[in-house]
Amino acid sequence: MILQRNVAPPKIVSRIVIGLVIFFFVAALAGDLLLADFVDKRPLALIALSARNRNLLLVTEQLSAVSYYTVGFIRLIAADPLFFLLGYWYGDKAIAWIERRSRTYGPLVRDGESWFRKGAYFFIFAAPNQYVCALAGATGIKLKTFFALNISGTIARLVIIWYLGKTIEPWVSGTVDFIGRYRIWVFGFMLLGVLWTVFGEFRGDNSEIKSLVDLSNEDDETKPTTDADTTAIDAEQ
Repeated sequence: MILQRNVAPPKIVSRIVIGLVIFFFVAALAGDLLLADFVDKRPLALIALSARNRNLLLVTEQLSAVSYYTVGFIRLIAADPLFFLLGYWYGDKAIAWIERRSRTYGPLVRDGESWFRKGAYFFIFAAPNQYVCALAGATGIKLKTFFALNISGTIARLVIIWYLGKTIEPWVSGTVDFIGRYRIWVFGFMLLGVLWTVFGEFRGDNSEIKSLVDLSNEDDETKPTTDADTTAIDAEQ
């Protein structure tokens, strides 16, 4: 199958991609919920579920460099190509999704895409979150460029956090000990945070999951607009 910009894939393909996105979303929530139990007992499982900067920092003293970099890299980069594909396939619809979902990037998107095009390489390298990755695909960033920046930026992030953790090792160890000492209280605090996230996600019609599913439901309405828009990814490489 040739992937084309602004041309939705077969519905089964988009559903698989969106299903994986939802899986990673749920895994991150599970990582938050299990932080108190996993941070000192199963640190590798913790970052496999959720490789937040906080979690990566807290496990630097408990994992070998090989384990930290391997699992951390795979988890950080796993969802990025999925959001890139959603942006690449759905174009303006994906941008509209970002506008609805992100308080940070939404207002910027309303002002046009030029701001992102000017700083795209920096954003993809330094802050490749789901909205940046989707914008990269929607605005036509080449796949090889996206991966080069995304991979190098992810490695740089892991290196910085690793050496920061080694530098402030007493603070990291003290924080892990504190969590272990007050495990029940930390679990309760994280549970409240997860419940609040779930409540915010499903209390209205604008949940991220529903928005993504609705995006795939519009497959039949998505048509190529110009020859430039239907350039295959393979041709860009």
